[in-house]
Amino acid sequence: MALQGKNTKNILNTQIEEKHKPDVILPKQPCTLSREKLIVIGSSTGGTEALNRIFSSLEKGLPPIVVVQHIPKMFSGSLVARLDANSKINVYEVNSKVQLLNDCAYMANGDDHVVLSYEGGKYYATPIHGKRVSRHRPSVDVLFRSANNTSGRNTLAVILTGMGDDGSIGMKELFDNGAYTIAQDEDSCIVFGMPKKAIEAGAVREILPLTSIAKRIMDYANNKINLKNNGPDINI
Repeated sequence: MALQGKNTKNILNTQIEEKHKPDVILPKQPCTLSREKLIVIGSSTGGTEALNRIFSSLEKGLPPIVVVQHIPKMFSGSLVARLDANSKINVYEVNSKVQLLNDCAYMANGDDHVVLSYEGGKYYATPIHGKRVSRHRPSVDVLFRSANNTSGRNTLAVILTGMGDDGSIGMKELFDNGAYTIAQDEDSCIVFGMPKKAIEAGAVREILPLTSIAKRIMDYANNKINLKNNGPDINI
């Protein structure tokens, strides 16, 4: 019995310690080209309601939006349907390679990473079933790194309420490449883990309450954000 307990402890320790970076899915290859705008959003605990509040406040005239929400696969489809019903833009689940269109949002399904590409002047999203990254699949870090590799400084990245640190690696890469980055503030988060880690990593240009994020997304689409200054521009 003692041996069994020791083996169980070793297995649990191995599982806890195993934490992959986005390198296991795709290399870091920052895009330095000028391309069309793209918006990426990452969220976890409390994110389903946060996303619903944001999407229900968005107006048309937006670049494509790609979302990773930590959610079991059995529930991701119903979340997509809810967001689509409550929004003026169209919301889709990424279950196969799809071209990204303006005034549309694309959410990773609950069991696949989503990886972006740029082909023939168009953005695409493709589901990838690989190792968990930052202990998640889909992973915000994979989406954000993929965005940095594909759209680089042409990206707006938003990190919302959630537990843990998924997203902080990819958001820092985006920030360093000149992208505009926003974190949800502590008071409006259900769990301040993911935004806090991104802020601590020096990856955030603005900290905003949930009620202000939809307007800021539209400001970005309408060229009302100063994108030239790459230093912190934090509003608390």
